Amino acid sequence: MENPDVYHSREHLDFGRGFYLTSLYNQARKYACRFLLRNPQAYINVYELDDDLCGFKVKVFTEYNEEWLDFVCNCRKGGIDDDIDVVEGGIADDRVFNTLDLYISGIIGKKKALGRLVFEHPNHQICILNQRVLDEH
Repeated sequence: MENPDVYHSREHLDFGRGFYLTSLYNQARKYACRFLLRNPQAYINVYELDDDLCGFKVKVFTEYNEEWLDFVCNCRKGGIDDDIDVVEGGIADDRVFNTLDLYISGIIGKKKALGRLVFEHPNHQICILNQRVLDEH
């Protein structure tokens, strides 16, 4: 995609509607392969994002913790945080999603969910929520 945008994303994703990136090639390849189930082709694009995002609010999660759990659950329920321009942190892959699903549905409590997440090593994703970040950086 030559001119990426934040508007053509699905809703109710880990960090909300935005343009998602990862620094992990194998992770990008895995997700591109998922599109082959519905489409005849899938692509992996490479972008460079400036390190200097001065003037933009960036939220970084370094682990699966209570703050990450609350944030992702809120986004997956359709909540948004208009103050944040870029979010970086672990992805709710298949293993993590199972825990989130049990927690969101009320089958397990927060303490048990966090206990399960402590054993998961976070993958990596960046979600750009503000179109100005893409346009300027």
